[in-house]
Amino acid sequence: MIQIRNFINGQWQEETGGKTVPLYNPSTGETIGSVPVSNMETCESAIATAAEAYKTWRLVPIAKRMTYIHKIRECMIRDLEKLAQGIALDQAKHISEARGEVQRVIEIVEMACSIPALIQGETLDQIAGSITGKVTKQSLGVFGGVAPFNFPALVFGWFIPFAIGTGNTFIYKPSTQSPYFMQLMCEIFMEIGLPGGVVNVIHGSRDIPGTWYEDPRIAGVCLVGSTPTAKKMAEGCARGAKRSMLLGGAKNMLVVMEDADIDVFIENYINSCYGSAGQRCLAGSIVAIVPELYDTVLERMIEAAKKVKVGDALDPDVYMGPLISRSAADKVKEYVDIALNHGHGCELVLDGRNPELPEKNKNGYFVGPTIIKDVTPCNPLFTTEVFGPLVATIKIADIDDALELIRQSEFGNGACIFTQSQFYAEKFSRDADVGMVGVNVGICAPHPYIPFGGIKGSLLGTNKAQGKDGIDFFTQNKVTTIRTVDPNAKKGGDAAKPKSVRSCVAS
Repeated sequence: MIQIRNFINGQWQEETGGKTVPLYNPSTGETIGSVPVSNMETCESAIATAAEAYKTWRLVPIAKRMTYIHKIRECMIRDLEKLAQGIALDQAKHISEARGEVQRVIEIVEMACSIPALIQGETLDQIAGSITGKVTKQSLGVFGGVAPFNFPALVFGWFIPFAIGTGNTFIYKPSTQSPYFMQLMCEIFMEIGLPGGVVNVIHGSRDIPGTWYEDPRIAGVCLVGSTPTAKKMAEGCARGAKRSMLLGGAKNMLVVMEDADIDVFIENYINSCYGSAGQRCLAGSIVAIVPELYDTVLERMIEAAKKVKVGDALDPDVYMGPLISRSAADKVKEYVDIALNHGHGCELVLDGRNPELPEKNKNGYFVGPTIIKDVTPCNPLFTTEVFGPLVATIKIADIDDALELIRQSEFGNGACIFTQSQFYAEKFSRDADVGMVGVNVGICAPHPYIPFGGIKGSLLGTNKAQGKDGIDFFTQNKVTTIRTVDPNAKKGGDAAKPKSVRSCVAS
């Protein structure tokens, strides 16, 4: 049994109220531990500790702060398999994907190691006589972050290395459904001697961020989650005048043009739609196909999806693990019925609601690859983020038709096109109303050096994650205007005489 604990001021802290929620293994449905539900006293303790730690952490030389970031990277490389096993246990992402997630986070931490080069300010000499203008990037204070269940490692990488590397302190609330990765990371923080209070981890309900909005000690709030949650947090941050990075939901389209390499598409479609059991914000959930390829591509999609092996997340022979919870699996099944009952000619062509499973996984939260064809834009399946291995196909007239469907969506996270035409690729990249575009790739997630984030309902707040955007979010620009005076210069003159025109800037 895994006992998840809060981590405050560099030490494990037992929750005084004693209230917990169970932690499950989604592959088996078994209870594998408990997660504390933090009370308001614990929330206040975390804020006070982070605020006190900030007073000294912000003054730590940047080279010393980078030493800790480098040590985190080294420990993650050493413990890669241990961290991946932890993700595969409570989040039930297949072990091969869990390893990939940890590896990507290591790359993000490596990018954060470049903070000294990217946090440098600017100087403009001789703005006016003997006057210099200087822009300095400085930390802001205490940040709070909320993580979703589906990427416990990736979201840690987006938030914490950038925040503490730039001199801030952090309070992190993992999902109660997949908290084990952060427990392992706290062990690393203790091992490397990260000063107490720099990173604090507390577990519990969605009430925790509510303690941040009005608190003057909190400088900003970060979230990866659903769009409704992001909107609520945006409102709270606006009331409290907090900086915010809020990544919301998505409904991503894969567009197949008449000149697409079908083999390339099928390989990417399997990963995009069924990797992580469809539980990621860049998962493809709508496949839009031109008429001349529609039947051929659909047949190939069904054939390939039938070969996807579903089962235990730790089974090396499995491709797709379970969903995070029974309610998540039930939601996918429910949307199959919702889509079919909506009518308008859609048809279930691959039903994954009762996949074959080994005996030990019979109580797990599984749904196999599922495809509904001929879904219309007014169907709830076309507009709702179901977050599972449920794919809708739609016939499009041409690229303009696809672009218009994307434009109508409330979401704007990502979209991908499969084509060999440079014209199609450039037009789609320019005109697709999303924040991230893929060409002949099924997951348009940018590498760590480039910002990650959508537009419209997929991103609320001031910045995207990772890359230079991540550094800018956790810093503020301070502008200094400096006049230098020669102590040997002759005093007096016309300085005291009134001027007919007075500048509003230093001159």
